[in-house]
Amino acid sequence: MDLLEYQVKEWLRIIGIPVLPCQRIDHPTDLKRLTIRYPIVLKSQVYGGERAKAGGVRFVETTIDAIATAQMMFNLPIWGELPEVLLAESKYIPEQEFYLAVVLDTAVCRPVLLGCTEANIDWESPGAKMQHVVVEQEFSPFYARRLALNMGLQGRLMQSVSCIVEKMYQLFVQKDLDLLEINPLGVSASGEVMALNGKVSINERAIGRHPELGEIAVKIANRHSRNSSNGKLRNDDELKLQGKIGILGNGTGSIMATLDLVTNAGGKPGSCLNLRHAFITDVVPTTFCHRLRKGLKILAADKSIQVILLNLIGSIPQTEEVAEIISNFAQHEKSRINSATIKPSSKSLTESHCPRLVVRIVGSEFNVTQNILATLNSQTDALTVLENLDEAVAVAVRLSKIITRNCKVNSNEKLI
Repeated sequence: MDLLEYQVKEWLRIIGIPVLPCQRIDHPTDLKRLTIRYPIVLKSQVYGGERAKAGGVRFVETTIDAIATAQMMFNLPIWGELPEVLLAESKYIPEQEFYLAVVLDTAVCRPVLLGCTEANIDWESPGAKMQHVVVEQEFSPFYARRLALNMGLQGRLMQSVSCIVEKMYQLFVQKDLDLLEINPLGVSASGEVMALNGKVSINERAIGRHPELGEIAVKIANRHSRNSSNGKLRNDDELKLQGKIGILGNGTGSIMATLDLVTNAGGKPGSCLNLRHAFITDVVPTTFCHRLRKGLKILAADKSIQVILLNLIGSIPQTEEVAEIISNFAQHEKSRINSATIKPSSKSLTESHCPRLVVRIVGSEFNVTQNILATLNSQTDALTVLENLDEAVAVAVRLSKIITRNCKVNSNEKLI
Protein backbone atom coordinates (compact mmCIF):
# COMPACT_ATOMS: atom_id res chain seq x y z
CA MET A 1 0.00 0.00 0.00
CA ASP A 2 1.53 3.29 -1.13
CA LEU A 3 0.79 6.74 0.29
CA LEU A 4 0.36 9.98 -1.59
CA GLU A 5 2.96 12.73 -1.32
CA TYR A 6 0.99 14.95 1.07
CA GLN A 7 0.58 11.99 3.45
CA VAL A 8 4.29 11.17 3.25
CA LYS A 9 5.22 14.80 3.93
CA GLU A 10 3.08 14.80 7.08
CA TRP A 11 4.86 11.69 8.38
CA LEU A 12 8.26 13.21 7.61
CA ARG A 13 7.35 16.44 9.37
CA ILE A 14 6.18 14.60 12.50
CA ILE A 15 9.37 12.52 12.71
CA GLY A 16 11.49 15.69 12.43
CA ILE A 17 12.66 15.63 8.81
CA PRO A 18 12.51 19.15 7.29
CA VAL A 19 9.82 19.68 4.64
CA LEU A 20 8.61 22.83 2.86
CA PRO A 21 5.49 24.72 4.02
CA CYS A 22 2.62 23.01 2.23
CA GLN A 23 -1.17 22.75 2.27
CA ARG A 24 -3.64 20.14 1.06
CA ILE A 25 -6.07 21.40 -1.62
CA ASP A 26 -9.37 19.52 -1.98
CA HIS A 27 -11.03 22.12 -4.24
CA PRO A 28 -9.71 25.08 -6.28
CA THR A 29 -11.48 27.53 -3.96
CA ASP A 30 -9.28 26.31 -1.08
CA LEU A 31 -6.52 28.40 -2.65
CA LYS A 32 -8.36 31.54 -1.54
CA ARG A 33 -7.45 30.56 2.02
CA LEU A 34 -3.85 29.64 1.29
CA THR A 35 -1.57 30.09 4.29
CA ILE A 36 1.76 29.92 2.44
CA ARG A 37 3.36 32.68 0.40
CA TYR A 38 3.60 32.87 -3.37
CA PRO A 39 5.22 31.74 -5.59
CA ILE A 40 4.06 28.18 -5.02
CA VAL A 41 4.03 24.88 -6.86
CA LEU A 42 0.84 22.79 -7.32
CA LYS A 43 1.28 19.02 -7.46
CA SER A 44 -1.30 16.40 -8.49
CA GLN A 45 -1.59 13.72 -5.82
CA VAL A 46 -1.64 10.52 -7.87
CA TYR A 47 0.06 7.15 -7.56
CA GLY A 48 1.56 7.10 -11.06
CA GLY A 49 5.11 8.26 -11.64
CA GLU A 50 6.51 10.97 -13.92
CA ARG A 51 3.60 13.31 -13.20
CA ALA A 52 5.71 16.38 -14.06
CA LYS A 53 6.01 15.24 -17.69
CA ALA A 54 2.23 14.74 -17.79
CA GLY A 55 1.49 18.25 -16.49
CA GLY A 56 0.92 17.27 -12.88
CA VAL A 57 3.38 19.84 -11.46
CA ARG A 58 2.77 23.57 -12.11
CA PHE A 59 4.35 26.77 -10.74
CA VAL A 60 2.04 29.74 -10.12
CA GLU A 61 2.62 33.32 -8.95
CA THR A 62 -0.82 34.60 -7.93
CA THR A 63 -4.13 33.42 -6.44
CA ILE A 64 -6.01 33.90 -9.72
CA ASP A 65 -3.47 31.83 -11.65
CA ALA A 66 -3.46 29.20 -8.88
CA ILE A 67 -7.25 28.71 -8.96
CA ALA A 68 -7.33 28.45 -12.76
CA THR A 69 -4.41 26.02 -12.76
CA ALA A 70 -5.98 23.91 -10.01
CA GLN A 71 -9.25 23.62 -11.95
CA MET A 72 -7.30 22.34 -14.92
CA MET A 73 -5.22 19.89 -12.85
CA PHE A 74 -8.24 18.37 -11.10
CA ASN A 75 -9.53 17.42 -14.57
CA LEU A 76 -6.18 16.23 -15.94
CA PRO A 77 -5.82 12.42 -15.81
CA ILE A 78 -2.31 11.10 -15.23
CA TRP A 79 -1.87 7.51 -16.40
CA GLY A 80 -5.66 7.23 -16.33
CA GLU A 81 -6.01 8.54 -12.76
CA LEU A 82 -7.70 11.81 -11.81
CA PRO A 83 -6.35 13.47 -8.65
CA GLU A 84 -8.75 13.89 -5.74
CA VAL A 85 -6.27 16.12 -3.91
CA LEU A 86 -3.60 18.66 -4.89
CA LEU A 87 -0.66 19.75 -2.80
CA ALA A 88 0.28 23.44 -2.68
CA GLU A 89 3.89 23.94 -1.64
CA SER A 90 6.40 26.77 -1.37
CA LYS A 91 8.68 27.10 -4.39
CA TYR A 92 12.23 25.91 -3.70
CA ILE A 93 15.25 25.78 -5.99
CA PRO A 94 17.99 23.52 -4.56
CA GLU A 95 21.71 23.80 -5.26
CA GLN A 96 22.09 19.99 -5.16
CA GLU A 97 19.73 17.00 -5.10
CA PHE A 98 20.35 13.64 -3.43
CA TYR A 99 18.52 10.34 -3.25
CA LEU A 100 17.92 8.53 0.07
CA ALA A 101 15.94 5.41 0.89
CA VAL A 102 15.42 2.65 3.43
CA VAL A 103 14.16 -0.55 1.84
CA LEU A 104 13.43 -4.06 3.06
CA ASP A 105 15.66 -6.39 1.04
CA THR A 106 13.84 -9.74 0.96
CA ALA A 107 16.95 -11.47 -0.40
CA VAL A 108 18.88 -10.89 2.83
CA CYS A 109 15.82 -10.31 5.05
CA ARG A 110 17.33 -7.10 6.40
CA PRO A 111 16.72 -3.34 5.99
CA VAL A 112 19.12 -1.64 3.60
CA LEU A 113 20.08 2.06 3.56
CA LEU A 114 20.47 3.54 0.08
CA GLY A 115 22.02 6.83 -0.96
CA CYS A 116 23.10 8.58 -4.15
CA THR A 117 24.35 12.06 -4.95
CA GLU A 118 22.04 12.07 -7.99
CA ALA A 119 18.24 12.30 -7.74
CA ASN A 120 15.31 10.93 -9.72
CA ILE A 121 16.62 7.39 -10.03
CA ASP A 122 15.09 4.01 -9.27
CA TRP A 123 16.31 2.35 -6.08
CA GLU A 124 16.55 -0.94 -7.99
CA SER A 125 18.83 0.58 -10.62
CA PRO A 126 22.25 -1.10 -10.60
CA GLY A 127 25.44 0.88 -10.77
CA ALA A 128 28.34 2.17 -8.75
CA LYS A 129 26.61 5.50 -8.08
CA MET A 130 24.09 3.96 -5.66
CA GLN A 131 25.61 3.37 -2.23
CA HIS A 132 24.07 0.84 0.13
CA VAL A 133 24.59 -0.23 3.72
CA VAL A 134 22.93 -3.36 5.11
CA VAL A 135 21.66 -2.99 8.69
CA GLU A 136 23.01 -6.34 9.89
CA GLN A 137 22.41 -5.87 13.62
CA GLU A 138 20.51 -3.50 15.91
CA PHE A 139 20.47 -0.07 14.31
CA SER A 140 22.85 2.63 15.49
CA PRO A 141 23.91 6.04 14.07
CA PHE A 142 27.03 4.26 12.81
CA TYR A 143 25.08 2.83 9.85
CA ALA A 144 23.74 6.25 8.82
CA ARG A 145 27.20 7.86 9.03
CA ARG A 146 28.69 5.03 6.98
CA LEU A 147 26.16 5.65 4.20
CA ALA A 148 26.86 9.40 4.20
CA LEU A 149 30.62 8.76 4.05
CA ASN A 150 30.17 6.25 1.22
CA MET A 151 28.29 8.97 -0.68
CA GLY A 152 31.39 11.15 -0.37
CA LEU A 153 29.84 13.70 2.02
CA GLN A 154 31.87 15.60 4.60
CA GLY A 155 31.51 18.01 7.47
CA ARG A 156 28.14 19.62 8.18
CA LEU A 157 26.46 18.07 5.15
CA MET A 158 27.55 14.59 6.24
CA GLN A 159 26.03 15.22 9.67
CA SER A 160 22.76 16.58 8.24
CA VAL A 161 22.28 13.68 5.83
CA SER A 162 23.14 11.00 8.39
CA CYS A 163 20.68 12.60 10.84
CA ILE A 164 17.92 12.38 8.23
CA VAL A 165 18.80 8.75 7.49
CA GLU A 166 18.51 7.95 11.23
CA LYS A 167 15.02 9.46 11.35
CA MET A 168 14.03 7.68 8.14
CA TYR A 169 15.02 4.35 9.69
CA GLN A 170 13.07 5.20 12.84
CA LEU A 171 9.93 5.88 10.77
CA PHE A 172 10.60 2.75 8.67
CA VAL A 173 10.51 0.55 11.77
CA GLN A 174 7.64 2.38 13.51
CA LYS A 175 5.24 1.97 10.57
CA ASP A 176 6.33 -1.48 9.31
CA LEU A 177 7.33 -0.15 5.90
CA ASP A 178 8.66 -1.94 2.85
CA LEU A 179 10.12 1.27 1.42
CA LEU A 180 10.73 4.83 2.58
CA GLU A 181 12.21 7.09 -0.05
CA ILE A 182 13.18 10.76 -0.22
CA ASN A 183 13.66 11.67 -3.85
CA PRO A 184 14.95 14.29 -4.09
CA LEU A 185 16.56 15.57 -0.94
CA GLY A 186 17.30 19.20 -1.77
CA VAL A 187 20.46 20.89 -0.54
CA SER A 188 20.63 24.70 -0.51
CA ALA A 189 23.71 26.80 -1.19
CA SER A 190 24.20 27.15 2.56
CA GLY A 191 24.10 23.38 3.09
CA GLU A 192 20.58 23.15 4.53
CA VAL A 193 18.67 19.99 3.53
CA MET A 194 14.98 19.70 2.60
CA ALA A 195 12.84 16.67 1.70
CA LEU A 196 11.25 17.81 -1.58
CA ASN A 197 9.38 14.60 -2.40
CA GLY A 198 8.93 11.22 -0.84
CA LYS A 199 7.46 7.78 -1.28
CA VAL A 200 6.18 5.29 1.29
CA SER A 201 5.21 1.67 0.70
CA ILE A 202 3.50 0.03 3.68
CA ASN A 203 3.48 -3.70 4.23
CA GLU A 204 -0.22 -4.61 3.94
CA ARG A 205 0.23 -7.56 6.30
CA ALA A 206 1.18 -5.14 9.08
CA ILE A 207 -1.87 -2.87 8.76
CA GLY A 208 -3.62 -4.77 11.55
CA ARG A 209 -0.88 -3.63 13.94
CA HIS A 210 -1.56 0.03 13.09
CA PRO A 211 -5.27 0.88 13.47
CA GLU A 212 -4.62 4.45 12.30
CA LEU A 213 -3.81 3.04 8.85
CA GLY A 214 -7.12 1.20 8.53
CA GLU A 215 -9.05 4.18 7.20
CA ILE A 216 -6.29 4.94 4.68
CA ALA A 217 -6.32 1.32 3.51
CA VAL A 218 -10.08 1.35 2.94
CA LYS A 219 -9.89 4.62 0.98
CA ILE A 220 -7.10 3.27 -1.21
CA ALA A 221 -9.05 0.06 -1.88
CA ASN A 222 -12.16 2.05 -2.81
CA ARG A 223 -10.09 4.32 -5.05
CA HIS A 224 -8.68 1.32 -6.90
CA SER A 225 -12.14 -0.20 -7.34
CA ARG A 226 -13.41 3.07 -8.88
CA ASN A 227 -10.48 3.30 -11.26
CA SER A 228 -11.35 1.03 -14.18
CA SER A 229 -7.90 1.43 -15.70
CA ASN A 230 -6.33 -0.41 -12.77
CA GLY A 231 -6.69 -4.09 -13.62
CA LYS A 232 -4.21 -5.07 -10.95
CA LEU A 233 -3.81 -3.73 -7.46
CA ARG A 234 -0.25 -3.17 -6.35
CA ASN A 235 -0.64 -6.02 -3.90
CA ASP A 236 0.63 -9.54 -4.54
CA ASP A 237 -2.20 -10.98 -2.45
CA GLU A 238 -4.99 -9.69 -4.69
CA LEU A 239 -4.98 -9.98 -8.47
CA LYS A 240 -8.03 -8.68 -10.33
CA LEU A 241 -8.70 -10.14 -13.77
CA GLN A 242 -11.83 -10.25 -15.89
CA GLY A 243 -12.13 -14.03 -16.40
CA LYS A 244 -14.69 -16.64 -15.41
CA ILE A 245 -12.72 -18.71 -12.87
CA GLY A 246 -11.98 -17.15 -9.49
CA ILE A 247 -8.99 -18.61 -7.63
CA LEU A 248 -8.51 -18.94 -3.87
CA GLY A 249 -5.29 -20.32 -2.40
CA ASN A 250 -3.08 -20.27 0.65
CA GLY A 251 0.15 -19.06 -0.89
CA THR A 252 1.36 -16.75 -3.64
CA GLY A 253 3.28 -19.52 -5.40
CA SER A 254 0.35 -21.94 -5.46
CA ILE A 255 -2.01 -19.21 -6.73
CA MET A 256 0.30 -18.20 -9.57
CA ALA A 257 0.82 -21.86 -10.52
CA THR A 258 -2.95 -22.42 -10.50
CA LEU A 259 -3.48 -19.31 -12.61
CA ASP A 260 -0.93 -20.55 -15.19
CA LEU A 261 -2.54 -24.00 -15.31
CA VAL A 262 -6.01 -22.50 -15.85
CA THR A 263 -4.67 -20.35 -18.69
CA ASN A 264 -2.82 -23.26 -20.30
CA ALA A 265 -5.97 -25.40 -20.08
CA GLY A 266 -7.89 -22.82 -22.11
CA GLY A 267 -9.70 -21.22 -19.17
CA LYS A 268 -10.05 -17.55 -18.31
CA PRO A 269 -8.81 -16.74 -14.78
CA GLY A 270 -10.75 -14.17 -12.78
CA SER A 271 -9.89 -12.51 -9.47
CA CYS A 272 -7.28 -14.34 -7.37
CA LEU A 273 -7.12 -14.04 -3.57
CA ASN A 274 -4.33 -15.23 -1.28
CA LEU A 275 -5.81 -16.49 2.00
CA ARG A 276 -2.45 -16.73 3.74
CA HIS A 277 -2.45 -13.02 4.55
CA ALA A 278 -5.02 -10.44 5.66
CA PHE A 279 -6.90 -8.49 3.01
CA ILE A 280 -5.94 -4.84 2.53
CA THR A 281 -9.20 -3.69 4.17
CA ASP A 282 -8.70 -5.86 7.29
CA VAL A 283 -7.71 -3.56 10.15
CA VAL A 284 -7.78 -6.17 12.94
CA PRO A 285 -6.03 -9.56 13.16
CA THR A 286 -7.84 -12.30 11.22
CA THR A 287 -7.79 -16.11 11.15
CA PHE A 288 -7.48 -18.30 8.07
CA CYS A 289 -11.11 -19.37 8.45
CA HIS A 290 -12.25 -15.77 8.58
CA ARG A 291 -10.33 -15.04 5.36
CA LEU A 292 -11.70 -18.18 3.69
CA ARG A 293 -15.29 -17.22 4.48
CA LYS A 294 -14.68 -13.65 3.31
CA GLY A 295 -12.85 -14.74 0.16
CA LEU A 296 -15.69 -17.04 -0.92
CA LYS A 297 -18.17 -14.25 -0.33
CA ILE A 298 -16.10 -11.76 -2.37
CA LEU A 299 -15.81 -14.07 -5.38
CA ALA A 300 -19.45 -15.18 -5.18
CA ALA A 301 -20.51 -11.53 -5.35
CA ASP A 302 -18.51 -11.01 -8.56
CA LYS A 303 -21.02 -11.48 -11.40
CA SER A 304 -18.27 -12.39 -13.86
CA ILE A 305 -17.14 -15.39 -11.78
CA GLN A 306 -18.84 -18.65 -12.80
CA VAL A 307 -16.53 -21.13 -11.06
CA ILE A 308 -14.50 -20.77 -7.85
CA LEU A 309 -11.35 -22.92 -7.78
CA LEU A 310 -10.05 -23.41 -4.22
CA ASN A 311 -6.50 -24.79 -4.00
CA LEU A 312 -5.38 -25.60 -0.44
CA ILE A 313 -2.05 -27.28 0.28
CA GLY A 314 0.18 -27.75 3.32
CA SER A 315 -0.65 -27.12 6.94
CA ILE A 316 -3.85 -25.27 7.81
CA PRO A 317 -5.20 -24.83 11.36
CA GLN A 318 -8.82 -25.56 12.24
CA THR A 319 -9.36 -28.10 9.44
CA GLU A 320 -12.82 -29.05 10.71
CA GLU A 321 -13.93 -25.42 10.57
CA VAL A 322 -12.49 -25.14 7.05
CA ALA A 323 -14.67 -28.08 5.98
CA GLU A 324 -17.68 -26.51 7.67
CA ILE A 325 -17.19 -23.19 5.84
CA ILE A 326 -16.85 -24.92 2.46
CA SER A 327 -19.83 -27.16 3.24
CA ASN A 328 -22.05 -24.23 4.24
CA PHE A 329 -21.09 -22.33 1.10
CA ALA A 330 -21.81 -25.34 -1.15
CA GLN A 331 -25.15 -26.04 0.53
CA HIS A 332 -26.14 -22.41 0.15
CA GLU A 333 -25.31 -22.55 -3.56
CA LYS A 334 -27.19 -25.88 -3.84
CA SER A 335 -30.33 -24.30 -2.40
CA ARG A 336 -30.03 -21.43 -4.88
CA ILE A 337 -29.61 -23.89 -7.75
CA ASN A 338 -32.66 -25.88 -6.67
CA SER A 339 -34.69 -22.70 -6.26
CA ALA A 340 -33.77 -21.56 -9.77
CA THR A 341 -34.58 -25.00 -11.24
CA ILE A 342 -37.89 -25.70 -9.48
CA LYS A 343 -39.61 -22.39 -10.17
CA PRO A 344 -40.33 -22.12 -13.91
CA SER A 345 -40.83 -18.36 -13.70
CA SER A 346 -37.53 -17.73 -11.95
CA LYS A 347 -34.21 -17.16 -13.59
CA SER A 348 -32.12 -20.05 -14.80
CA LEU A 349 -29.04 -21.22 -12.95
CA THR A 350 -26.68 -19.12 -15.02
CA GLU A 351 -28.91 -16.07 -14.88
CA SER A 352 -29.24 -16.20 -11.08
CA HIS A 353 -25.43 -16.41 -10.80
CA CYS A 354 -24.65 -19.43 -8.63
CA PRO A 355 -20.89 -20.06 -8.99
CA ARG A 356 -19.80 -23.71 -8.89
CA LEU A 357 -17.11 -24.61 -6.36
CA VAL A 358 -14.16 -26.86 -7.27
CA VAL A 359 -11.95 -27.77 -4.31
CA ARG A 360 -8.47 -29.21 -4.53
CA ILE A 361 -7.24 -30.05 -1.05
CA VAL A 362 -4.12 -32.04 -0.08
CA GLY A 363 -2.01 -32.57 3.02
CA SER A 364 -1.79 -34.94 5.95
CA GLU A 365 -3.95 -32.71 8.14
CA PHE A 366 -6.77 -32.54 5.61
CA ASN A 367 -8.14 -36.06 6.09
CA VAL A 368 -11.04 -34.81 8.19
CA THR A 369 -11.82 -32.04 5.71
CA GLN A 370 -11.61 -34.44 2.76
CA ASN A 371 -13.95 -36.95 4.39
CA ILE A 372 -16.59 -34.33 5.17
CA LEU A 373 -16.42 -32.81 1.72
CA ALA A 374 -16.36 -36.19 -0.04
CA THR A 375 -19.76 -36.99 1.47
CA LEU A 376 -21.13 -33.62 0.43
CA ASN A 377 -19.57 -33.98 -3.03
CA SER A 378 -21.96 -36.83 -3.87
CA GLN A 379 -25.00 -34.84 -2.74
CA THR A 380 -24.73 -31.63 -4.77
CA ASP A 381 -23.63 -30.41 -8.18
CA ALA A 382 -22.43 -27.15 -6.64
CA LEU A 383 -19.27 -28.78 -5.24
CA THR A 384 -16.52 -30.93 -6.76
CA VAL A 385 -13.68 -32.19 -4.54
CA LEU A 386 -10.45 -33.51 -6.07
CA GLU A 387 -6.92 -34.20 -4.88
CA ASN A 388 -5.07 -33.75 -8.17
CA LEU A 389 -4.57 -30.13 -9.21
CA ASP A 390 -4.54 -30.84 -12.95
CA GLU A 391 -7.88 -32.64 -12.64
CA ALA A 392 -9.34 -29.82 -10.56
CA VAL A 393 -8.24 -27.24 -13.14
CA ALA A 394 -9.69 -29.33 -15.97
CA VAL A 395 -13.05 -29.62 -14.18
CA ALA A 396 -13.13 -25.87 -13.41
CA VAL A 397 -12.38 -24.96 -17.05
CA ARG A 398 -14.97 -27.44 -18.36
CA LEU A 399 -17.67 -26.11 -16.00
CA SER A 400 -16.93 -22.50 -16.93
CA LYS A 401 -17.27 -23.32 -20.64
CA ILE A 402 -20.55 -25.20 -20.08
CA ILE A 403 -22.02 -22.31 -18.12
CA THR A 404 -20.82 -19.80 -20.73
CA ARG A 405 -22.38 -21.89 -23.49
CA ASN A 406 -25.68 -22.12 -21.57
CA CYS A 407 -25.66 -18.36 -21.12
CA LYS A 408 -25.30 -17.87 -24.87
CA VAL A 409 -28.13 -20.37 -25.58
CA ASN A 410 -30.44 -18.60 -23.13
CA SER A 411 -29.57 -15.23 -24.69
CA ASN A 412 -30.38 -16.56 -28.19
CA GLU A 413 -33.70 -18.01 -26.98
CA LYS A 414 -34.67 -14.62 -25.58
CA LEU A 415 -33.84 -12.97 -28.90
CA ILE A 416 -35.99 -15.52 -30.76
